[in-house]
Amino acid sequence: MTTRKIATGAKWRQNLVLAAILTLLGVGAGFLLSGGNDIEARSAFGLKPTGFPQLVSIEPLPAMDGEMCQWMPASASGSLRAALLQTGFQTGTPGRAASAADPSREEVRRRPPLRTIKDPYSSFSAIAVDPVRDEVVMTDESLFQILVYDRLTNTPPTAQFSEPKRSIGGLDTKVDYVCGLYIDPASGDIYAINNDTVDTLVIFNRQAKGNIPPTRELYTPHGTYGIVVDEGAEELFLTIEHDSAVVVFNKWAEKDAEPLRLLQGDRTRLADPHGIALDAERGVMYVANFGSSQLHDPNLDNKSRPMYSRGEGKANWPLTRNSVIPGSGRFTDPSITVYAKDARGNTAPLRVIQGPKARLNWPTGLAIDPVTHDLFVTNDMNDEVLVFDGDADGDVAPKRILSGPKTMIKNPTGVWVDPENEELWVASFGNYTATVFPLDASGDTAPLRVIRSGPLGKSALMIGNPHPVAYDSKREQILVPN
Repeated sequence: MTTRKIATGAKWRQNLVLAAILTLLGVGAGFLLSGGNDIEARSAFGLKPTGFPQLVSIEPLPAMDGEMCQWMPASASGSLRAALLQTGFQTGTPGRAASAADPSREEVRRRPPLRTIKDPYSSFSAIAVDPVRDEVVMTDESLFQILVYDRLTNTPPTAQFSEPKRSIGGLDTKVDYVCGLYIDPASGDIYAINNDTVDTLVIFNRQAKGNIPPTRELYTPHGTYGIVVDEGAEELFLTIEHDSAVVVFNKWAEKDAEPLRLLQGDRTRLADPHGIALDAERGVMYVANFGSSQLHDPNLDNKSRPMYSRGEGKANWPLTRNSVIPGSGRFTDPSITVYAKDARGNTAPLRVIQGPKARLNWPTGLAIDPVTHDLFVTNDMNDEVLVFDGDADGDVAPKRILSGPKTMIKNPTGVWVDPENEELWVASFGNYTATVFPLDASGDTAPLRVIRSGPLGKSALMIGNPHPVAYDSKREQILVPN
């Protein structure tokens, strides 16, 4: 008995010492990760309950087996040093670029590229129909344009592409990474959203063409994607990807106008929202979510930083990435969240379509049939259009699916319901096509008409808003994240 008590006590003391050491190491790691910043340190190891998983520790990944990119150390050859010298880095001051006055730097700037990877054809993303004037409008994320076609255009299989009636593009237009689109039914004015770049909603007269300034501009939060307008209330709804929000402006707002209201917060279940649609008759709003989100602390927000300065001092401006609580990021299944159209603040959705039966995989574009109240969803990664009952809720299967080789649908991002002509329009980012179907089309159904901006059967490069590239030396491949 005595021997067992001694052994047990010794083990208890060992565990106590081990726990103390681990605690000190955890605190030290938290301090290092936070860089000594009080707010970040408090978030790292003085966690507040959030109801969601939070980062509490980091451990290195185990060694990986299988094929991997081969890294060449700088000491292996002089090629890295030569490359750095060629691109204007000084050897005397490690990590510092040569000054702007350095002639070698200017020479590098003027040097033409050896080759360029760029899609020469337009890649359709958003789409909208003007039935009054029998026109269809598409945004082009490849060549940064807005393209206007006759609604009845049908590209013959033997033709390489169909030319638009008009196009809007060039530096003066402020049309850049243009993804969202709306057409004023009365005037035919074109509203176009620039997503990650210009942070400006541009509005053009319906007759606009060429490199001309927009008729009107509205400064938008960074990462704006989807757009829809409630004509009765004269309100303009925008989805904000990175900060998981919906902002509502007056339809006629311009320049530095502030939003009328804001929908944002953990209870909203907004998670990287993209497409948006309104059922005005039923007074509900639908939002398509990719599934990534994070928690915000308003005490951390600093809208005066350059990227977000347009929101400084404005009411109803979304909390930005400056206010994100470290470790609060999370991934959930893609979803369609449904709200009352006048929802604001941190309001929970009325319904949520989400789960394996729903098949959602990057749901990007949304459209409502005002007659049947059916909800149309472009399912980007599955090359399909899903159709749900407007009252759908939970893990429910779509009532019908439009997909298959005959449909020519490939990475669809834009969708539009034309109730006047009883047609469904789909813009495919993956193969230069805008396809037209009957509203009740399902299965592997061939389109009624096709507008192509590139060769038949050719896959688009799908380079839109590319970020830093990487090179896999083992496979000799260039990796381009978008």
